Amino acid sequence: MSTIRLLVLGAVRMHGRAHGYQVRNDLEYWGAHEWSTAKPGSIYHALKQMAKQGLLHAHEVAPSTAGGPPRTEYEITGQGTEEYFRLLREALVTYDQRGDLKTAAVGFVVDLPRAEAVALLKERTLRIEQWRASVLEHYVPEEGPEQLGHIGEIMNMWVHTADSEGEWTRGLIERIEGGAYTFADEGDPFVGVLADGEENPYATGERHPGDER
Repeated sequence: MSTIRLLVLGAVRMHGRAHGYQVRNDLEYWGAHEWSTAKPGSIYHALKQMAKQGLLHAHEVAPSTAGGPPRTEYEITGQGTEEYFRLLREALVTYDQRGDLKTAAVGFVVDLPRAEAVALLKERTLRIEQWRASVLEHYVPEEGPEQLGHIGEIMNMWVHTADSEGEWTRGLIERIEGGAYTFADEGDPFVGVLADGEENPYATGERHPGDER
C-alpha cells in the first residue's frame, strides 16, 4: 500500500480543493517528510498520477498568490473518496514494522465513525497478536536472544515492538471509547491543515519546480 496516496488524498479532501504546494505544505506541517517518503517529487507525482487515474480532478484555473502563472488545483472525486477510505481502513488494521502507514492512518482516523474506528483498531490488536505468535514459533523470549546468536536480538526487538504496539493500540481504543476526539458526523472536526497563506513553522524551505504549478 502507498502511504503517499493516503496522505495526498487525505490532504486534498480536508481542503476540498488544493494546489500542489498547499498539499506539500500540509504534509511538511505534519512532519510527514520525516516519518515517510513524502518528499516534494513524490507528492507532485502522486497528484498527477491520481488525476490521470480519476481519483482527483485537476482544475487549472487557480492564479498563483505570488503573481505567477495559474496553478492547478486538485479536488477529490467520488472514486478518489472510495479509494481514500479503502486505504485508511486497510492501514488501520495492517501491522508491519514500518511506522509511516500507521502514522498516516492515525492522522485521519477521525474521518471514520467512532464505532468503526474502534472496530478496526480491535482488528489491529488481533493482527498484532497473530504476528507476535508467528515470531514465537521460532523464538522463545524466556530463553533470551543469545539462543540465536546476535540474530536473536532482531527477533527480540520484534517481540518488544509488537508488545509496545499492542499496548498503545489498546490505550487508543480505550480513549476513543471514552469519548476522546471528534469523529465523523459528531460535529466540527479538529482542523489539522494550514489556512491559505498561513506560515508553516515546520517547512523545509527546499525549493522544487512543482511548487509553482
